[in-house]
Amino acid sequence: MSFASTMRFALASLPTAEFGFPGPMRDRLVAAILDGRKTGTTALLAAYEGAGEQPPQTGDQALLVDSAGRSVAVIETTDMRVVPLHEVDEAHVAAEGEGHGTVAEWRAAHEEFWHSAQMRAELGDPDFTVDDATEVVLERFRVQAVLRDGS
Repeated sequence: MSFASTMRFALASLPTAEFGFPGPMRDRLVAAILDGRKTGTTALLAAYEGAGEQPPQTGDQALLVDSAGRSVAVIETTDMRVVPLHEVDEAHVAAEGEGHGTVAEWRAAHEEFWHSAQMRAELGDPDFTVDDATEVVLERFRVQAVLRDGS
């Protein structure tokens, strides 16, 4: 087996990392990851539980995919913690690299996303809502490799 074949096999065995839903939001988030502005993300613990998955752990690797479903990078989780929503701090907001100046701005944008029809459908709960006690997964990551050809 050639080195290239071995690498393709190794990459194919990694889970995927999808940020937001396909479309302009995902494209913007992927661009921010690739240019180094975005080194953190927040997810609902309920989304992992609903999918029967565990949140990423420190050292885990994943294939970052774009809106077209192409693998564009390998990312590695450098830190993960589960906290109530009210404990998200300014350092995490800054690591998300989405331009929110305050935790309140960040929370408003995330609540809009989490309360969207698409997210509620993903969760299987048309009435889903968050509050201060909602558990969220705060993940920090780094880009390990950019996959130039989208393979």
